[in-house]
Amino acid sequence: MSGDETGRLIYLVLLGCVIGSYFFVSGRKQLGETARAAALWVFIFLGVIVGYGLWNDVKQTVLPQQTVFGEQGVIEAPRRGDGHFYLTLTVGDVPVKFVVDTGATDVVLSMQDAARIGINEDELVFSGQASTANGIVRTARVRLEDVRVGDLDEGTVRASVNEGDLETSLLGMSYLQRFGRIEIRGDTLLLER
Repeated sequence: MSGDETGRLIYLVLLGCVIGSYFFVSGRKQLGETARAAALWVFIFLGVIVGYGLWNDVKQTVLPQQTVFGEQGVIEAPRRGDGHFYLTLTVGDVPVKFVVDTGATDVVLSMQDAARIGINEDELVFSGQASTANGIVRTARVRLEDVRVGDLDEGTVRASVNEGDLETSLLGMSYLQRFGRIEIRGDTLLLER
């Protein structure tokens, strides 16, 4: 156990002693009821500790994350509950979540994601057009510098900024063609260089 973990354990034990002492002192006349209440709080406390300890395992099951094997040039992305595959690319130092979209030609940023990575909306020139399920939208071409996926350095990636309402940025074929193999195996998307 590290020093921080030991300190937290001591703090929790002291907190438990204070709470237990309060129950004992305040309920001396109704000792049976106090014992039941104390037992209930002990079970709640233990439940929180067990839940906290198991959270990483539960989180990986409920919200699985992408895995990048940099040396092999392989990315594995789990299918999410909505049926889509998502990849998080880091642009500069900002993580951006993309939905993998083989029906999209380009990498397309939402206006919100473009602003998060430092693209000034006032400097964008919306000279392009894209056909979407919601009709034609205007787009502006941009270059994303210092793009990474885990340990994989992607360098510069060309993208478009969508002027319309786009909830999640799209990772289209212009990015996916960087991979030699794209495979869906069960509920896992495999991208391999």
